[in-house]
Amino acid sequence: MRNTLREIALPVFAIAAALLLFGVFVWFAGVSPLEVWVILFKGAFGDWFSWQNTLQRAAPLMLTALCVAIPARAGLVIIGGEGAVVLGGLACAALPYLLPLPAHMAGTVALCIAGAVAGAAWIALAGWLRQYRGINETISSLLLAYVAIGLFKHLVEGVLRDPASLNKPATRSLADGLAIGGIGGSDVHWGLVIGVVACLVSGLWLRATASGFSVRVVGGNPRTAQLVGLPANRLILAACGLGGACAGVAGAVEVAAVHTNANASLIAGYGYAGILVSFIARHNPVAVIPVAILFGGFGAAGSLLQRRLGLPDASVLVLQGMAFVLILASEGLRMIDWKALFKNRAPLVAQSAPLAKEVAQ
Repeated sequence: MRNTLREIALPVFAIAAALLLFGVFVWFAGVSPLEVWVILFKGAFGDWFSWQNTLQRAAPLMLTALCVAIPARAGLVIIGGEGAVVLGGLACAALPYLLPLPAHMAGTVALCIAGAVAGAAWIALAGWLRQYRGINETISSLLLAYVAIGLFKHLVEGVLRDPASLNKPATRSLADGLAIGGIGGSDVHWGLVIGVVACLVSGLWLRATASGFSVRVVGGNPRTAQLVGLPANRLILAACGLGGACAGVAGAVEVAAVHTNANASLIAGYGYAGILVSFIARHNPVAVIPVAILFGGFGAAGSLLQRRLGLPDASVLVLQGMAFVLILASEGLRMIDWKALFKNRAPLVAQSAPLAKEVAQ
């Protein structure tokens, strides 16, 4: 119980500290920190309209966070989820160019599968480079993200470009029957359900299956995994593939539910924001859900800060950056045995007290 409380307390403390620092930041800009905090809350959770914006933004964050969380359980630090997102969206938009799709749910599922395959292949490539060529997966996944964005722009502005898209290059729009609609007529699309289900299934897989346990063994103690004969290479590639598939589905959902085609708006930074969400959730797929909703709310409140207080819409990125730095710092605090530290410090304080008294006299 105590460990669980500590696991929750440190991220909460880091987010609270980030909000305080953000308040100092806006205070130097001549804006009341209290007013900023109130507007952040109202813009994220103040009414049903705010909730819809928040949940709509949270859906891709859940999926891109899994692109970090699942490989992290296998001992890898993957930060190139943005590449899987854009390629997943590109595959979704390009599939109707290649195959005639039925304009109903089966066609929509095919679009999501195409996005998942593209994302899985891209992130699995980073895992393959690490296992078989010794290339650091953090660097390779980040560089591969830039390659993916360049490939996306080349195709969208080239062979896949819709001639009708003049000022903003884009692919042809999906047929109406292929679009992912809202839940109960709201603006919250079914991508939110996909994200929640993916988080729950991933958490269940890691905790309750033999393969998920094997992945955690490989990530927690590679030496033990080697001694018991676990297929570490295959498990790592599987973890990267599953994480990449989630990010690819995020891109496909953004195309099918929000943009209706692939264009530059798809490069929205969801892959990078997913890194922050995963680290705050400590790579726990189930904990990703509330953290993604929280940061989806911060993103939704950005435009309200701009309208009400004149702050840039991107100022919430400063808040996210502060939270990320403090989360990384809290990981160092987590390793400290505070009880032992204060226990060892107490005799030193007791010994120094008489000396301080003599010096004062």
